[in-house]
Amino acid sequence: MMTVATFSNFNEIPTAILSFDETMNLLTARDDQVRPWTPAVDIFETDNELIFRADAPDVNLAHIEVEVESGTLTLKGDRTIENGDRVQGYHRIERSYGSFARSFTLPETIDADSAHADYAYGVLTITLAKKAVTKARAIKVNVSKEPVLAAQASTM
Repeated sequence: MMTVATFSNFNEIPTAILSFDETMNLLTARDDQVRPWTPAVDIFETDNELIFRADAPDVNLAHIEVEVESGTLTLKGDRTIENGDRVQGYHRIERSYGSFARSFTLPETIDADSAHADYAYGVLTITLAKKAVTKARAIKVNVSKEPVLAAQASTM
């Protein structure tokens, strides 16, 4: 089961919400089992872009998928334990492994066709441009030296 996070205001810091399956897996996992994981994601915006940064250390680039469809950004990936050997030789496994999927509803102000992703130092960064109509623009106010009276303005 995949949890979809919806944010109406990107200035608010969202809290993590686990699905029922994710919660049960965490509660019932034994110390010698590999626990499921979900990478932490930071979301912030600039004047021109909406940016997602996901912590995904040790995830092979070939195992990362980023999709934007119908106003939803979906991140998928898989982090496997070294050599595919789940527990042999390990005294303790505290890091989580396995597949993950995170989905985020995008605001209508985002140009989905502009999406691009970079992966460096274990951080997946997805950048989406804002549509041109959503960018704030300054309007210069002209000030005249003499005030214009309402009666004068109607005769002009």
